[in-house]
Amino acid sequence: MTAVIVDAECHIGGRWLAGEGEPFASVDPSTGRQLALTPATSGRQVAAAVSAAREAFDGGAWSRLTPGERGVLLHRLADLLERDRDRIVDLAATEIGTPVSSAATLHVDLPVRFFRWFADAAARGPREGYEQPLPLHHDPITSSSLLVRDPAGVVAAIVAYNVPVMMCAYKLGPALASGCSTVLVTSPKAVLLTAAIVRLIEEAGFPPGAVNLVFGPPEVTAQVVAAPEVDMVTFTGSAAVGSKILTLAAPTLKKVVLELGGKSPNIVLPGTDLAAAVPASALRFTRNSGQACGATTRTLVPHAVFDEYVERSGQFLQSLTVGDPHLPGTVLGPLITAEHRMNVEGFLARAVERGARVPVGGGRPAGLDDGFFLEPTLVTGVTNEAEIAQEELFAPVAVVMPYTDLDEAVRMANGVRYALNANVWGPTAEALAFARRLRSGTVTINGGGGMRADAPWGGPGHSGIGREGGEEGLREFFEVKHLQWPL
Repeated sequence: MTAVIVDAECHIGGRWLAGEGEPFASVDPSTGRQLALTPATSGRQVAAAVSAAREAFDGGAWSRLTPGERGVLLHRLADLLERDRDRIVDLAATEIGTPVSSAATLHVDLPVRFFRWFADAAARGPREGYEQPLPLHHDPITSSSLLVRDPAGVVAAIVAYNVPVMMCAYKLGPALASGCSTVLVTSPKAVLLTAAIVRLIEEAGFPPGAVNLVFGPPEVTAQVVAAPEVDMVTFTGSAAVGSKILTLAAPTLKKVVLELGGKSPNIVLPGTDLAAAVPASALRFTRNSGQACGATTRTLVPHAVFDEYVERSGQFLQSLTVGDPHLPGTVLGPLITAEHRMNVEGFLARAVERGARVPVGGGRPAGLDDGFFLEPTLVTGVTNEAEIAQEELFAPVAVVMPYTDLDEAVRMANGVRYALNANVWGPTAEALAFARRLRSGTVTINGGGGMRADAPWGGPGHSGIGREGGEEGLREFFEVKHLQWPL
């Protein structure tokens, strides 16, 4: 089909420039139709973007703004994002397949909330303040000390395709609040949506070089990460790519924050009301078609109610509408590419070959042949050590496994290399006690509540290094300088 050329260019030093690299196609995952053919950023342009960020930080107009002025710009960006809600929702549905029923929350409401929190944080500084006096010191002489928190420098902010606007809020929010300049590297699968956000950043009035946008093949990311002028890298993506990011950053000893994958447990305790837990659990692993690092894709259920849980889950999953993400009634849109769907189908086929059962889903929905759709799927008959119970699929697929007692449930919940997220269903006191035994960056109880901008996100193990969001996430973007003088 004829490509529709849309406005997706590099943004370097305040200028929009067509890429000089090889063009890549943006594809509507719900139809397979090509949306755009966008030239990638060339190596020369990547170097220019890094230099522009360096100049902006070292003495450009961006470096001379006060914390309060940075906060005003971030609030203005949030205002513009709210203004363009409908356009952003439509673009998210078209380019990455997020149903409009959830796109406003994922791509507008939550990012706005986080941008505003970081805007306020810019004005007030970290919890300890931009400057923090220490008590007098008397050995060997009396001296006074001051801790000064300076921005970390030039930040490479690398975002994945699934929720790119939210990732911009998580990364650009604290980076810009602290006074860092940035080189934003977006996934080619979300270049149209990310470029639209950078247009709003420009309209908000951020000085040239504060935010620079580049994109293209993995070589683009590698060049940005390895650049000596870059002081810090914040990356969201798979554990495998996160490991490569660490390797690329190591020669120049950059600070690195990684928000990586998850294989998150959803634990149903004895005494849980299954009528309440089943629908909420299903929506937690099917939202955004399962393309979420925090999706709770391993459900652990007491033996006594295992069959009932599976039956109830199957009935609920079969009631969910899979289809055109532009239709209000759609709950599950497509996976991002045909290749990704084939990869997920490979996991399912291997699991079945090894004795797993697929009581619900597992196939391609009828009548949706042009897009990259997959039915919401339950897998049973596997152990906690099975490949499909250990690997992140990034798809609407969950395994359900029985347990005998709470000690076994803890061992199973903690028995993966990821530790990003978890949820516990049950009487509140018992669920809280169980949650304390889990190795996880976040644990929600009975579904928790809405995402908090003042709470951290991240986890140990293969789920990453450092945190995003809240005071802990803001603190990542500062270096602390100790000033000391005798009295």
